[in-house]
Amino acid sequence: MNQHLRMLMAAGALSAVALLWTAGAADPEPKKAPNFRTSATGYNDTPVLPGQKWKVHDIDRPRPAVVTPGAKLGDAPSDAIVLFDGKDLSKWEIPPRPAGRNKKGVERPRPTSWKVENGYFEIAPGAGTLQTKDKFGDMQLHLEWASTEVIYGDSQWRGNSGVLIMGRYEIQVLDSDNNPTYADGQAGAIYGQWPPLVNPVRKRGQWNAYDIVWEAPAFENGKLTRPAYATVFLNGVLLHNRKEVIGEMAHKVVGIYKGHGPEEPLALQDHDVPVRYRNVWVRRLKGYDQP
Repeated sequence: MNQHLRMLMAAGALSAVALLWTAGAADPEPKKAPNFRTSATGYNDTPVLPGQKWKVHDIDRPRPAVVTPGAKLGDAPSDAIVLFDGKDLSKWEIPPRPAGRNKKGVERPRPTSWKVENGYFEIAPGAGTLQTKDKFGDMQLHLEWASTEVIYGDSQWRGNSGVLIMGRYEIQVLDSDNNPTYADGQAGAIYGQWPPLVNPVRKRGQWNAYDIVWEAPAFENGKLTRPAYATVFLNGVLLHNRKEVIGEMAHKVVGIYKGHGPEEPLALQDHDVPVRYRNVWVRRLKGYDQP
């Protein structure tokens, strides 16, 4: 055996030892106290819980899946689908639509995509609504957004966009920092239906964070059998607590429900002014006791 081969084998052995040590160090055996005690891990002789098939503390009840949380608040957990990682819009698309025309009927050129730079993406006004290639129903959604420091108007023309859940139910995005507008159209509103409980929006140009829990509506033969519900936090402050959604997003009229699939694309609205987004991820939600 030549010297070079012996050196490679030695390096490999050291690497293997390092990996084993790292794996062990990552999950060390906890130190037990002198008065360490044991407890039952479940029971089979307890009463059945009302409305469930399980008993109290049922030993046979499935334990929840382990999910690793993000390294810091707002980071995606291990079971999340990351929709924007700061690099590209490969999980998004702009649906085709008719060409825009000016008042003289002449076709108006449009941007073909939203802008990506510096770890965020930004509306290219006129490009059109951006939607995910995947579809989602019940979900937990996290996204961060910021208006630009330059303002392009007032009221609904200031930092306006929207989180279009299932492409049709809107949680409003707006620069609501010292910008009077109608209550059910400001940042955090279920647009045209419910104003937010409070206005915790940050100063323009600063990043805001939405955390949304969405319960999708259900239809049977096109007829609504269960409405949608939204729980919304903005910058950690509760805006809506499982609030019933009246219908689809609409302007100046009452929105109504129209039948659609159990999962639909998530969309971000192009309202013809620049707004920035980053750190977008979603978790599909399941019921209790599901793997």
